[in-house]
Amino acid sequence: MKLPHLASLNGILDTLPTIPKLPTLQRTRKTSKIIGFLDKNTSNFHEQLPLQTTRRTALALASIALVGTSSNGISLAEDNGYWITDLLSVPSVENNITNPETGTRSFIKTGVYVANLNTKNRMYRLKKYAFDLPAMADLIGPDTLNYVKKYLRLKSTVMYYDFDKLISAAAVDDKQPLITLANRLFDSFEKVKDVGSSKMRNFPQTESCYRDTKVILQEVMDRMA
Repeated sequence: MKLPHLASLNGILDTLPTIPKLPTLQRTRKTSKIIGFLDKNTSNFHEQLPLQTTRRTALALASIALVGTSSNGISLAEDNGYWITDLLSVPSVENNITNPETGTRSFIKTGVYVANLNTKNRMYRLKKYAFDLPAMADLIGPDTLNYVKKYLRLKSTVMYYDFDKLISAAAVDDKQPLITLANRLFDSFEKVKDVGSSKMRNFPQTESCYRDTKVILQEVMDRMA
């Protein structure tokens, strides 16, 4: 037996439209793909990395490189042909490109792995680094000078050892011109480092020294062309 008011309520409920089921929303996680190019053969290094870097790109790459910090830890991974697992050896140079007063160069950064390329690709790397470094002149300022110095130190260290290997592999008549060019460049690097040190912090002089360095870097690019 149904009560009258319940019967009327059932009638109303029967007339209501059925509520459609909403489709289930599924969240799809977007995953970023990391694309890398691995090649053990260093003979095609210059084909993989065309020299099309713009000044703006060079600045962007510099900002990325300066964020990272070097690690003194020892890698325990096995040697698979792409990286080394032992302690990084301290490289030495065979030619007369050191500072005669110190027997080394003040900008040398230790613990840096320098890929062992053939002569052709060392020339390409020197040319590319000489192309990238002038862009850093626009970043010299009170808040950015330390980053400029770190980037310059990293690049100049690689250029230092590349120049030494090139000089060793060069013909007899080409050795002395390369030694002269290398010493002019590295003397200029040291001067930029000294005037930009925390003791001096002479920004106008640092900019002036960097302008002089840019002229020598252009000579390096012309020589390595």
